[in-house]
Amino acid sequence: MVPRLLLRAWPRCPAVGPGAPSRRLSAGSGPGQYLQRSIVPTMHYQDSLPRLPIPKLEDTIRRYLNALKPLLDDGQFRKTEQFCKSFENGIGKELHKQLVAQDKQNKHTSYISGPWFDMYLTARDSIVLNFNPFIAFNPDPKSEYNDQLTRATNMTVSAIRFLKTLRAGLLEPEVFHLNPAKSDTDTFKRLIRFVPSSLSWYGAYLVNAYPLDMSQYFRLFNSTRLPKPSRDELFTDDKARHLLVLRKGNFYIFDVLDQDGNIVSPSEIQAHLKYILSDGSPAPEFPLAYLTSENRDIWAELRQKLLSSGNEEGLRKVDSAVFCLCLDDFPIKDLIHLSHNMLHGDGTNRWFDKSFNLIIAKDGSAAVHFEHSWGDGVAVLRFFNEVFKDSTQTPAITPQSQPATTDSTDAVRKLNFKLSDALKTGITTAKEKFDATMKTLTIDGIQFQRGGKEFLKKQKLSPDAVAQLAFQMAFLRQYGKTVATYESCSTAAFKHGRTETIRPASIYTKRCSEAFVREPSKHSAGELQQMMADCSKYHGQLTKEAAMGQGFDRHLFVLRYLAAAKGIILPEFYLDPAYEQINHNVLSTSTLSSPAVNLGGFAPVVSDGFGIGYAVHDNWIGCNVSSYPGRNAREFLQCVEKALEDIFDALEGKSIKS
Repeated sequence: MVPRLLLRAWPRCPAVGPGAPSRRLSAGSGPGQYLQRSIVPTMHYQDSLPRLPIPKLEDTIRRYLNALKPLLDDGQFRKTEQFCKSFENGIGKELHKQLVAQDKQNKHTSYISGPWFDMYLTARDSIVLNFNPFIAFNPDPKSEYNDQLTRATNMTVSAIRFLKTLRAGLLEPEVFHLNPAKSDTDTFKRLIRFVPSSLSWYGAYLVNAYPLDMSQYFRLFNSTRLPKPSRDELFTDDKARHLLVLRKGNFYIFDVLDQDGNIVSPSEIQAHLKYILSDGSPAPEFPLAYLTSENRDIWAELRQKLLSSGNEEGLRKVDSAVFCLCLDDFPIKDLIHLSHNMLHGDGTNRWFDKSFNLIIAKDGSAAVHFEHSWGDGVAVLRFFNEVFKDSTQTPAITPQSQPATTDSTDAVRKLNFKLSDALKTGITTAKEKFDATMKTLTIDGIQFQRGGKEFLKKQKLSPDAVAQLAFQMAFLRQYGKTVATYESCSTAAFKHGRTETIRPASIYTKRCSEAFVREPSKHSAGELQQMMADCSKYHGQLTKEAAMGQGFDRHLFVLRYLAAAKGIILPEFYLDPAYEQINHNVLSTSTLSSPAVNLGGFAPVVSDGFGIGYAVHDNWIGCNVSSYPGRNAREFLQCVEKALEDIFDALEGKSIKS
């Protein structure tokens, strides 16, 4: 199981995703060193955030069994019930007790934080496709600003402004406002800033505002995942002032902050980027970046060889760079090309280990590709939204701006790496593996134009529940069964929260899908509408539970982790085929919606699965799907489209065609 979060950051949360168009992203402060000057210090709420609750074991078992009901036949289900009973009254009870005791000793963090870092950092698979997702920006509304040099300069300056604003404590805290008219006001902010940090969360809670955890934000910059034998390490050096730029597989660095920590003038940054874009150096024969796509143990071994071949300083510059800017030498043809390029590209022009790569193609198409171990979609999306807003509303340069007359040959340094024969062989092998794997990935998308959030809300249905129901109907139509489904949900409402799983496949979606797909003529539109209402209600309950840390996946994951850490033989409960089945997430889904986002995507988490990035907009629904051989993304999307047509027909009282 490879969990990942693009969003479902907080149910119906204008602050971080669904419904984001209504969000005032920040109180802007115009061009300069900072994006904004928040009245309330950035980390004001952090100390008083509530702790992530550990669910009761009996609740976890009940929720687990409910999620398995649509996946198992009666005989299998009865066997699993027995496993659950033994676990709940035996070793599970003991492990749960130990977990609660351990949690009481570690009040500075959450019970999931350590094990979750371990889950990511001990995984030995390549991080490309298996872990790293991407989010693509919408084009700049002013078309002339989509020129590659202009957009790269503006986005770089906005990203550094974000860094400066964050580090100065001037970035507005991330808050979910249930009643923004009360809490998202200057009056409230002026009051709350005087409440001590140890109590500030309670002050926000009184006006129905929920501050979110911001502990991951510092890893956005100057950070890299370093490959190590058996467990990788996260490295951050916040003293470094240089940007890493990749073009044609060549590495360049130049300072974007001066010695006093001020942003280098935008016209100088523009001049340096122009210099890099006009450099005629050919692509290297052995592009080093391929190594970041390797199995982590192999890459760890090759990195040691790199270090002992005299590349220590070069690698240090790569690892400590503020972030990695990737300038691609070709335009984007269409949305499918966009997805492939931003998710993996050709392997030469990305440093997949950096906390994020900001990718800008020849036509100005841009995306953030991020490494997932350090953090989740909440931090990345906040950065993404602020960079889009700042670079489009208060751009540092215009298309007419002239680059500074500065000597870029002196300021820009090209990094060269000494490669032994063993390293050249390692790069060649990594390239062969990379190319072979990428050939197996299919990505396709649809835009369903008949309606979206507005229409569904008028029908008193959760838009997210309807999208998830459509995926269940589509898979049933294509493959004739219901399978394990994963939807990520952030638990950022809690200190050091990460994610929890919503399990969208339920007895309600199964019943409803079978009615639509197998016997539509037997049911009136009214009956189908009632079934959809049941699905929506139950999905809403699951979403709320997950966001409040009351799912079952993380709890069971940590109990298993604890057993292994204490040298206890793996409990039988985890050897039950049902446990393996529910963690073999054939449908891995994540939703993302913001005025800055064009689309997001990721690969399937299992070889026979689909990776489904989707967004329910006001008047349309977008869906971006990936698959490997053995599954057909195009056919699946045709079935999703048919499902959505049927759902909308039923809601309009029309009869459903088989």
